[in-house]
Amino acid sequence: MLEIVLATRNGDKIREIKKLLNDTNARFFSLEDFPGCPEVVEDGETLEANAKKKALVVSQYTKKLSLAEDTGLEVESLGGAPGIHSARFAGEEVTYEDNNRKLLKLMEKVPLEERRAKFRCVAALASPDGRVVTCEGLCEGIIALEMKGESGFGYDPLFLLPEYGKTFAELGEDIKNRISHRAQALRKIKKIINKL
Repeated sequence: MLEIVLATRNGDKIREIKKLLNDTNARFFSLEDFPGCPEVVEDGETLEANAKKKALVVSQYTKKLSLAEDTGLEVESLGGAPGIHSARFAGEEVTYEDNNRKLLKLMEKVPLEERRAKFRCVAALASPDGRVVTCEGLCEGIIALEMKGESGFGYDPLFLLPEYGKTFAELGEDIKNRISHRAQALRKIKKIINKL
């Protein structure tokens, strides 16, 4: 059986990734299983650079395949922000709610028709010999006028899908895990894993 280390300490992401990849021929570990693994500084200029760096560092440390992903929310009226800074949009050591509140504050005068946004996810699968492959997923929506819904994490209460008339947080995990940016990227990665 393949052994793959998920290169994240974010429990929400770990749960979502494991659920999305539950039908692969792999056993998944987290960084909790490798307490000495170095903290990776996400200083890349792109989601792809950050995902690759995380996957490679963890793979070389653990001597196993490693799967990393980096996700960004790109809001059109903010010139693509928060983008690669999505997790730390409101500063270091902030909550999801802090980031959501900052986004709402910046957009309080932006009309609904100008609130277009994209969730972009780049997943990277690296092997200890330095090889790495990346796959991308993209989901388009708009930024809601207020937070709605209880499920999910991150910007899910604000990311509204017009075709459903609901935010990711209102849709629930089953629908989100069919259509999200992360689901799309990981579907492509799953094909690669299943060929290994």
